[in-house]
Amino acid sequence: MEQVASIVTPDTILGWHRKLCAAKFDSSKSRKPGVVGRPSTDQTVVDQILTRVRENPTWGYRRIVGALSEIGHTVSHQTVKNILKEHGMDPAPDRKNKTSWADFIKSHTDCLLATDFFTTEVWTAFGLVTHYVLFFIHVQTRKVYLAGITTNPADEWMREVARNLTSGGCDIFNNCKYLIRDRDAKFTVGFDMIFRSVGIEPLALPPRSPNLNAFAERFVRSIKEECLDRMIFFGEASLRHAVTEYIAHHQTERTHQGIGNVIPFPVHASDPKPRDGPVICKERLGGLSRFYRRKEGA
Repeated sequence: MEQVASIVTPDTILGWHRKLCAAKFDSSKSRKPGVVGRPSTDQTVVDQILTRVRENPTWGYRRIVGALSEIGHTVSHQTVKNILKEHGMDPAPDRKNKTSWADFIKSHTDCLLATDFFTTEVWTAFGLVTHYVLFFIHVQTRKVYLAGITTNPADEWMREVARNLTSGGCDIFNNCKYLIRDRDAKFTVGFDMIFRSVGIEPLALPPRSPNLNAFAERFVRSIKEECLDRMIFFGEASLRHAVTEYIAHHQTERTHQGIGNVIPFPVHASDPKPRDGPVICKERLGGLSRFYRRKEGA
């Protein structure tokens, strides 16, 4: 024993002992390949839990458990808690006090306006000049209003546009409470103050989040792809004519997938739609925009 004591320490001997004990109870060799610990929750159940939380921010763990049991999934509240923690979701008391921009927009579409600019190059006596087009869109109905076109969207011009729009002559602003916009410096303090004076609160979106102004962005994409990128403009009047004609087509003749693939404000509305009679085609801008319908009274 004295010889052993001179070679190793008590801690070394205890370490050997622990390893032998651990090896005795080690069942890793009999474990099935790929199985470690408790089996993971089925991905279908995980998706159902996350969906319930996103759609119902006030629901707690036990309420989610009850909702899942109604569709045949049995889980514990601890499982729900672990899944939410894994995906960075707060418990219900914290979650229900947080409203995302996407949820805010979705729940206020009937009283929500969006605004944005797009630019187009126009030939003038001074060469190519950038023109800025300011428009507004009602989120729920997709109604678009051309607010103005300018080569210099300075504060004075922006205030004048805001005063004209809020003076009562534009129905797109009726019953609207919020105006979402990006953080472009062209949307000045004076511009915002005029809207606040009539009860419309301008809301600046978070930086680098064009998806939160998706309705305005989608209109910009449509008018550029279907109209502006296919034309050359000589003078502001030609640009204004093209934008006005496209907006008329966009509102009264073009179907919108986002609202059930229907026309927002059809001039010729009939339900059910006629299946017989000759088909007529209406053209705008030399055929860039076309609308087909059956001739009435045929």
